[in-house]
Amino acid sequence: MEFDLLTTVETGGCSSKIPPRLLEELLRDLPLSADPDILVDISTHDDAGVYKISEDLALVFTTDFFPPLVSDGYGFGLIAATNSISDIYAMGGKPLLALNIMMFPSAEIPLEVYSEILRGGYDKAREAGVSIIGGHSIDDYPPKYGLAVIGTVHPDKIITNSGVREGELLILTKPVGTGIILAGHRMKMTTDDQDEEARRHMMRLNNDGAVLMQRYGVRGATDITGFGLAGHALKMARGSGVTIRINMGSVPLMSGVYDLVSQGCIPGAAFRNLDYAEGDTLFGEGLDYNLRMISFDAQTSGGLLISVPEEKAAALLADLHAAGHPEAAVIGSAGSKRDVSLIIGE
Repeated sequence: MEFDLLTTVETGGCSSKIPPRLLEELLRDLPLSADPDILVDISTHDDAGVYKISEDLALVFTTDFFPPLVSDGYGFGLIAATNSISDIYAMGGKPLLALNIMMFPSAEIPLEVYSEILRGGYDKAREAGVSIIGGHSIDDYPPKYGLAVIGTVHPDKIITNSGVREGELLILTKPVGTGIILAGHRMKMTTDDQDEEARRHMMRLNNDGAVLMQRYGVRGATDITGFGLAGHALKMARGSGVTIRINMGSVPLMSGVYDLVSQGCIPGAAFRNLDYAEGDTLFGEGLDYNLRMISFDAQTSGGLLISVPEEKAAALLADLHAAGHPEAAVIGSAGSKRDVSLIIGE
């Protein structure tokens, strides 16, 4: 039985996140553990938590889930699992185990859809070498799905969003624009090719990037999700004590994204992300309005933003291309701390 999951939501995927400004206020007074074996906690708003087990082993913990962003259950499961596992890769880790997190209205949506969502999650987890060993479900509307994931990393090789250093270049591994494409699809403004391109990128694991980051000794990275390219770059800059410059003219975009913004297709999450970041951001003179808003577009299962020493950037980029990431590009750089943490130019 076919059922369109998009009929259950107004916003799905990472666009449904709590606005970043509100989230920071909510987390500000949350008590932190003093356990010395906690190597990464929420204090830097990183992608995952890290706990030291021994001198050469640490566990990486993360969880992520969201409402539907595509019509079919199987595709929803594939994308949600890819997004959940990505946080392990962003920390330079290897994902191992996962638990399902499912909220599903059993009396309102055919149970076959429930099975298809789980099947998508299991298939993507298998591709990533992850074993799903259980989970938890509750009856809730609208449906939501994701994973809690555990991985491993060497304690001396953890990659964090506070590991960026002055003089490094920033590489983005996937094009941006999923939030705009998904909104355009709901308003019947996109083509089948645009929709399929967005799905393909959201279903692409960031495993190649994680392996290459370790090979090149990267210490600063994050994955681009609900706060948009600019929002996540801002968090990296603040955590690292640097100012990051993004050159939007170098940022790879999904097909038709610029034209969709010209037609007024700008999701609300982009404005919420802009509101969060603009007080600590300098916009370059003549920066195109469309590109400004694209930089704040909420991404779902986006690429890795990797900070790498300039002398290693060309080789890392070539290896990303060879690994099947042809859109990967150098999009900016990190410099000494200025009056603002982020500069967005064209």
